[in-house]
Amino acid sequence: MKCPYCGYEDSKVIDSRPAEDRKRRRRECLSCKKRFTTYEIVEQPLQLVIKRDGSIEPYDRKKLLTGIYHAIKKRPVTIEQVNAIADAVEQSYAGSWSSQMTSDHIGELVLEELRHIDHIAYIRFASVYQDFTDIAGFIAAITALDTNNQSS
Repeated sequence: MKCPYCGYEDSKVIDSRPAEDRKRRRRECLSCKKRFTTYEIVEQPLQLVIKRDGSIEPYDRKKLLTGIYHAIKKRPVTIEQVNAIADAVEQSYAGSWSSQMTSDHIGELVLEELRHIDHIAYIRFASVYQDFTDIAGFIAAITALDTNNQSS
């Protein structure tokens, strides 16, 4: 680690502790003996989403959360539950050892989580995600939801 004071290339770690999603390290320059703090984070590969039209864009947690928040508007769903849904999507992403995921797969994961949390939010999300064009789409989604609940 290069010293910010003298530019010397080597330092020693005096103290190390966790700080949020990273490591805080207190260092001392081996040349000028001045101390400075560094933070280390785990570098993650750029995660990409393949859209239905074939375009590719970077994964954006905020965009996912916005979509979920629209579905849960005025519903008894907590922020913790919403974050848990986003975490489940990201865990699936990380567990797949892939840097790409389709928007369809992300939508299916969100729907699966919403199915267990709130049926109205599930239908709202499904209506946008599955792009219902008529009442038959709503009826099919409600029927599928009802069928799954009866078999559970």
